[in-house]
Amino acid sequence: MACAIVIGIGVLAAVIMPGSGHIERSLVVGKDMRQVYDVLANFRRLPEFSVLNSYDAHIKYNWSGKAFGPGAEVSWTSSDPRAGSGSLTIDSATPDFNKVDGTAKSAKIVWDLDNGWKGYDKTFTLDLERQGSRNQLTNITWSYDVKYGWNLVNRFANLYIHGDPDSFIEFGLNSLQNVLASVPNVNYGDLIPYIRQTEQTPVLLVPASIQRKDGIEGLADTVNKAVAQIQATAKKLGVNVTGPRIIFTTNYGDTTYTFDVAMPIDSSTVNVNGQTQQLTAPTPPALDSSAPADAGTAAAPAAPAALNPGDHDKFGRLIVDGDVRATLAFGGAALEGVWNGTAAGVPQTRDMLKAYALTHGYKFDDVVNRMYDILAKPELKDAQGNITSYAEFDVYLPITNAPDQTPEQAAGIKQPTLEVQGPAAAGSAPAPASTAPAPASSH
Repeated sequence: MACAIVIGIGVLAAVIMPGSGHIERSLVVGKDMRQVYDVLANFRRLPEFSVLNSYDAHIKYNWSGKAFGPGAEVSWTSSDPRAGSGSLTIDSATPDFNKVDGTAKSAKIVWDLDNGWKGYDKTFTLDLERQGSRNQLTNITWSYDVKYGWNLVNRFANLYIHGDPDSFIEFGLNSLQNVLASVPNVNYGDLIPYIRQTEQTPVLLVPASIQRKDGIEGLADTVNKAVAQIQATAKKLGVNVTGPRIIFTTNYGDTTYTFDVAMPIDSSTVNVNGQTQQLTAPTPPALDSSAPADAGTAAAPAAPAALNPGDHDKFGRLIVDGDVRATLAFGGAALEGVWNGTAAGVPQTRDMLKAYALTHGYKFDDVVNRMYDILAKPELKDAQGNITSYAEFDVYLPITNAPDQTPEQAAGIKQPTLEVQGPAAAGSAPAPASTAPAPASSH
């Protein structure tokens, strides 16, 4: 009899318990809403802010479906029961990513969840709202909803909704803030980046640097001198320059800008000092593994050995003539953005591409695989020296772990060419264009 009474009380308690559950937590972050939206509208950076990795450092993820937006999916498997197996699918993202501009005050992304937690129709909803006097902040409200129906066992699970689901959200919000902190505070909303597949291309190049205080005039003078050196060397080698100048950025420092000026040629072999040399891709220099000498007895570092034509520098690039080197450039996927204006706008475009790559989960290492820009179309001037047409700079960030297309490409959004009659302001946002393809790329 007593057992029946206990069972009856348990059934009654289950019946009066709610048939659904809801929890939510909020956090304000110092990031533009578009950046937050982009991170949450794909799952490529989920492992960096998910509690699952804290349970199992060896958890396995698999990405499938679309790369971005509704239809994107990630699944996981783990031997740790706290992580278990499961999947998340982006059910909806409103408004569309290209509508998340300065006029949009809020956005919502819904993830469908399939895992071992009790209940059904399990969803995470991420509500975003602009805040701050200049709309520079974003309030993120992350909620979890689940239905239990008339399954009495599942209804008791509502007592534990503040366990695993709550931990998932709390950990996720705090870690998401750290992920977002790695993204540069730049507005890339006007950029329409494309992913290009580039092919290895032989180039001649000249290392160079300028003081940043010398401005775009100093840059143009240094580049023009390097181009003249390259063209003269190409003539000596009996090869042809096949495209416009390229600048590989080594270090854009506070006072000094270090870079290589390059031009593509039509041969991957060159004859130097009577020897035919096959060009190869550059490689990072090996680290010096020798132990440092005692501070009191250390000798002055030896001067680097002089390099002669036919030698290779520390990056494996062939020394051709004076400052001119030869190597293979490009190869692999690159994120492309376009700037129409003066060279002063190229650094800002580089920052935009890096921010975009970070929010979309494209991996890059701009030390090993440097960013580069190509002068696709020079500026035009009238007889009085006034600029009548912008120059076009195609700017590239080599990337890995990336899909075949950006969301803009997948949506069919074209890269328009900006037709204007005067020079662009150095601080204005880059205007995207499409007239110049990536080097030796197949689209």
